[in-house]
Amino acid sequence: MEPIIEVQNLKKSYKKRRSKEYVHAVSDVSFKVNRGEILGLLGPNGAGKTTTIKMICGLLIPDSGTIRIKGIDNKEKRLKALRHISSVLEGNRNLYWRLTVKENLEYFAGNRGMSRKDVSEQIEDLLTKFNLKDKENELVNRLSRGMQQKLAIAVAMLAESEVILLDEPTLGLDVETGYEVREILKAIVRDYNRTIIISSHDMDVIQDICERTVIINQGKVLTDDRVENLLKLFEVRAYTITLGDPLSSQQQQLLLQKFPQHDYQQDAYQSSLNIELAKSEGIYDLFDVLQLNNTSVEAIDRKTINFEQIFMKIVKGEKQDAMVQSS
Repeated sequence: MEPIIEVQNLKKSYKKRRSKEYVHAVSDVSFKVNRGEILGLLGPNGAGKTTTIKMICGLLIPDSGTIRIKGIDNKEKRLKALRHISSVLEGNRNLYWRLTVKENLEYFAGNRGMSRKDVSEQIEDLLTKFNLKDKENELVNRLSRGMQQKLAIAVAMLAESEVILLDEPTLGLDVETGYEVREILKAIVRDYNRTIIISSHDMDVIQDICERTVIINQGKVLTDDRVENLLKLFEVRAYTITLGDPLSSQQQQLLLQKFPQHDYQQDAYQSSLNIELAKSEGIYDLFDVLQLNNTSVEAIDRKTINFEQIFMKIVKGEKQDAMVQSS
């Protein structure tokens, strides 16, 4: 698949105020963004993610390394490279709040050298597809946050750039509007042949719409893989088992040896066991322990892992452990 953005060995440091000490925000970041995909760019606070985003957008100049957008170096030929990328920053900072919805679209089209006549049909199309037609004459500062976010994305679409970079596109939205924005982003790739880079702390959004994710921490790339591969890699057999009898001290000792991470709880009414099995064969070891005293099992409930849990495991350095267990 053809890459439309290539990030190679990016580094960026900041000098602390009133100090000679430097903070290495980005130490060595490399990844590619393929044409026509939705890529999730993730990282905890202070990981270097925002700095990386700003360098891709041309808002910061890297100390070293290169960023190529459609093969163009965005440091050597900045304006030419940045014609191919639009950004929607958190807080809807790319809108004029004292203009109406339609006036915003016309204004930003004019900034790109397009006349009102040339873009009138395109604006009508965007207003309809983004469900903004009935708000076209409403001032932006009177719109809901969700409406503002949809307008900000529509403005980015109007630029006709091949890549759209979105920073926290669903932050602060209600559930219904959040799902609507997700569907809009999918449609942008499917119907308009655009490429999207999305930065978000909403892991449900990443799991739902992203094909691939790059996770950054401490200024370095921790993982670069398809979401489905990461879900498979961290797929654990997690169970909650309700027991009809309490476990004996011998059984508890055996569980501790074979399953160090288990959680056994007992009260006056029932006993329960929360356990994760790295491999499916582990269920036989578990039942061997329960069979020692013919412990009855009243219920077995299997849990599923979500992408938020995967993200936390990767940040904590558990990816290598998962790879070893799955091999």
